[in-house]
Amino acid sequence: MARRSSRKRAVSEINMVPFIDVMLVLLIIFMVAAPLIQQGIEIDLPKASADPVEPDPKGVRVVLSIDREGRMFLDVGSDAVDPRAPLSEPELFNTAAAAIGLAQQGNRPLSVLVKADRSVDYGRVVKGMVLLKQAGAPKVGLSTDPGEG
Repeated sequence: MARRSSRKRAVSEINMVPFIDVMLVLLIIFMVAAPLIQQGIEIDLPKASADPVEPDPKGVRVVLSIDREGRMFLDVGSDAVDPRAPLSEPELFNTAAAAIGLAQQGNRPLSVLVKADRSVDYGRVVKGMVLLKQAGAPKVGLSTDPGEG
């Protein structure tokens, strides 16, 4: 009687199905998450040719957005404030003062930007900048789209 070998032969091929499954799941996650990454609200920024300023990743970033209806939105990078909820001037001042005060107490770099739609009244933009300065911002910058100005 012939004896069979009890040793199994090693498989020398790689199973690609789990790899493909993982890649498809990651693709779906990124497709769903990509629209959520956009910060703030939709604003048609004016075009200007200027060198971009890179924010400090360890710093605090406060962004005041003004849409074409003149409504003001504040993004302080925390979950405490909804960046898509319009704020009144007193609410804007109080929220900005709290965020700026925390940054200054912790000696963290602070960047304060205003993103205003190109069709907004200039006086409304200045009012927003004044509120930010009164809240304690040492410098306020204007955000533009790169391009021909």
